[in-house]
Amino acid sequence: MTVALAPVTGRVVSLADVPDAVFAGQLVGAGVAIEPSAPPAGGRLVDVVSPVDGEVVKLHPHAFAVVHESGTGLLVHVGIDTVKLGGEGFELAIAEGAAVAAGDVVVRFDPTVVAAAGYSAVCPVVVLDSAPDSVPQQSVGSDVEVRSALFEF
Repeated sequence: MTVALAPVTGRVVSLADVPDAVFAGQLVGAGVAIEPSAPPAGGRLVDVVSPVDGEVVKLHPHAFAVVHESGTGLLVHVGIDTVKLGGEGFELAIAEGAAVAAGDVVVRFDPTVVAAAGYSAVCPVVVLDSAPDSVPQQSVGSDVEVRSALFEF
């Protein structure tokens, strides 16, 4: 089993509670989501880190996919409908194709930009192409710190 780390600090919620039918229905895979904690005062960007060691095979300002050496891919989506922001409020920390270690910063974002646009900042973390309900849900309802264990796959 491989441990996936929390990409952000916040409260873990079920994918069923994510305001997006694709994630809520586990159509791209099973997982959990994190409702990010409020950022510290001063408008600092929030780091979003890789949940596993691997290669970043897809990278957008609002989402990225990392393929672990086992061949399993994980998707981290930063907010819902945030693709519509066209990268505003987001900053890439690496390039697509980069090798990352679990916990390396991949993206930074400003939750105030996401909120001002009326979008949810919830961050689904999904094991791509996994069967519905195949990711442990013990962490749902708990608070997690960035880089702490989120689930095993």
